[in-house]
Amino acid sequence: MRNTTLILGITLSCLGYAFGQTRKGVPELNVNEFTASPAPEWSDLFLRKSGWLGGDGIFAIPFSGRDAQERDSILFLFSDTVLGEIDGTVLKSGLSMVNNSVALLREKSPDPAKAAFRIARGAEGDRAVFIPKTDKPDKDTYFWLGDGFVNPDAGKDLFIFAYKITNTHDNSPFPFKETGNSVIRVPAGSHFPYEDQEQFALPFNDYHAGGETISFGAGIYNNSKAAGEASPDGFVYMYGTKGPAKKLVAARVKPDRITSFEQWEFRGDKGWSKDVRAVTALSDSVSNELSVSMLAPGKYVLVYQLSSIFPEICMQVAPTPYGPFGPRMVLYKTSADIRDPDLFTYNAKAHPALSAPGELLISYNVNTFKFLEVLPKQPNLYRPRFVRIRFSQSSKSK
Repeated sequence: MRNTTLILGITLSCLGYAFGQTRKGVPELNVNEFTASPAPEWSDLFLRKSGWLGGDGIFAIPFSGRDAQERDSILFLFSDTVLGEIDGTVLKSGLSMVNNSVALLREKSPDPAKAAFRIARGAEGDRAVFIPKTDKPDKDTYFWLGDGFVNPDAGKDLFIFAYKITNTHDNSPFPFKETGNSVIRVPAGSHFPYEDQEQFALPFNDYHAGGETISFGAGIYNNSKAAGEASPDGFVYMYGTKGPAKKLVAARVKPDRITSFEQWEFRGDKGWSKDVRAVTALSDSVSNELSVSMLAPGKYVLVYQLSSIFPEICMQVAPTPYGPFGPRMVLYKTSADIRDPDLFTYNAKAHPALSAPGELLISYNVNTFKFLEVLPKQPNLYRPRFVRIRFSQSSKSK
């Protein structure tokens, strides 16, 4: 499996996929009326016994660059990834981890037979797919992956946001810190493990100044015509979290100018500005990973987990992709599913490319602070879980 080639930018027609099929219409919805329930068919897709056993940071990127494209292929991005073998319910010896991995899912179907998980290989064995390119490689510095998208306005290249993380060895519950924020560009047609990738460091933070920094890439929304959006304004929106209060901030740029950082604009109290210092909070207590998407005309939904690690999966609704976002609504509590006191959940987000009209398919991650103690007893704990939110149609659409 690890020697199989994964190709980005592959024409879907070569795999027998249908072109030009999109969801018919966008329903009028009542966002205040909904039902919430687990989506076990998606949770079970990541229940595995060999090789890739789990990972966090899941993002779902459609190959076509269009969330509404039917029978599309999906590239999943994962950050810290557990590798090993499970015999029955017992984890065998030889557990290992890499800092990121990917998976390919054909036809948007939660069918294990259509999913292929990919781990890169190096001279010393398994390794991360995406590694910071530096003059002096440091095993204590690595990438966690943020959101990404295939960009139809840039040759269908894949753009992935990434956080450069450095271990601190300070024996704290979170012994690491962010030391960089980057955009990775993978050319269309690139073969796994994407050795021809380019990396661009975002210039918007001073990690030595001691002030609040912004982690861009918590969520991406491509509101362009080429992306098939119903109300395109021609911008890609990059969402970030700022400071320990996890304030939500937003930037935008034309899709073909992603790495032209001087053309980025930042949302502030007085509108859009090219000065990152003018950025203001659109919300707070969001999660380090989140989503913004159009649920219905004039209803853009922000989905996140409260302060990243509380059990509440929340939603806020706005008339534009940049707000103003309305009151916080609780869609679901992960404590309904995860009741083990040794476990915690974090970083919920919606996946519009996997969601049916009038619904949101939402994932959240599961972890434990007693990782080396608990994982051998529950070797499948470290994988995403999914819930489905179904909204009622508004009266005028009935």
